[in-house]
Amino acid sequence: MKLNLKYLQVSFFALMMAFPLAIFAGGHDNHEQHEEHSGSGQINTQEKIDEYIEHHLQDSHDFIFFSDGETGTHYGFSLPVILIDGGLHFFMSSEFHHGEDVVESNGNRYILDHGKIYRVDELGEKVAKPLDLSITKNVVGILLVGFMMLFMFTKLAKSYKRGPVPTGFGRVLEPLVLYVRDEIAVPNIGKHKAKKFLPYLLTVFFFIWISNLLGMTPLAFNVTGNIAVTVALTMFTFFIVQFSANLDYWKHIFWMPGVPVPMKIVLAPIEVLGIFTKPFSLLIRLFANISAGHVIIMSLVALIVTMKASMTVGGAFGLSFVLSSFLMLIELLVAFLQAFIFTMLSALFIGMAVQDHDHH
Repeated sequence: MKLNLKYLQVSFFALMMAFPLAIFAGGHDNHEQHEEHSGSGQINTQEKIDEYIEHHLQDSHDFIFFSDGETGTHYGFSLPVILIDGGLHFFMSSEFHHGEDVVESNGNRYILDHGKIYRVDELGEKVAKPLDLSITKNVVGILLVGFMMLFMFTKLAKSYKRGPVPTGFGRVLEPLVLYVRDEIAVPNIGKHKAKKFLPYLLTVFFFIWISNLLGMTPLAFNVTGNIAVTVALTMFTFFIVQFSANLDYWKHIFWMPGVPVPMKIVLAPIEVLGIFTKPFSLLIRLFANISAGHVIIMSLVALIVTMKASMTVGGAFGLSFVLSSFLMLIELLVAFLQAFIFTMLSALFIGMAVQDHDHH
């Protein structure tokens, strides 16, 4: 029996997207929130709207797809909590009941406060913060993106075995791979040296791009809007630049050729500072742009609530829907643009480090 790979690919991605819903169907009862904690459960004040947006931007130990404003019930699924605190502690985040309950594990007591887990004493006072190795929402997003990339590039590599022209899903990926190679890597690093760094540039480009696209789905991943993720990506670029740099790169930093000695003394500290400011600007640019996009879109959706006193609900909904839809289209462009900028600047920094200079 011959299997159609195209249908297998479509089925695979459909199952990947439906997998969280399957888990939700079997365990959503664990996510009831007590009414005395949330009042009516409705997000109907400016303070609650700000808290909701802040919660959306932060990492979390569970997935919440939607909530019932009248009953205060959240619909989603929990994620495993893994703590190292005098031993290994493992339990599901649903035991916290959204920060309302204290969880006892192997004689220790833990609470969930603003997305952070703390060990507390019998009086409920915070004692210490354990080493948290939990599978959070962003970790799930990173694993999902990595799995998708592994699947896509494996299919692309196999398609080349059947001929010089890729077939099937490879036809979609090849133009993007060639774009990164011919428009980003080669112009900034050089034709002969770009091949060495192309795997990294392709990885970081597709990782950021796919993560940004997943952040626009109901799964609500905010991977690149997490400062820890952008710092990790930037550190990869930083170490690649420093360990790949040639002698000319360091010479132009500490003792620039052709410059008077007094100017060398003045410029050397500035150039050393530039080693760290360039990657810092790289991580801040990605983090700030992605976070700002999420805040603006959710703020426009909140117009339905904040403007209901001055206009009809239908009018507020229509206005927020039009503005949010317009910004969602812009976010599609930003998702690609931020991946392009991060990859472009990484290639530029690498090219500056490996470039050969002719001194006369």
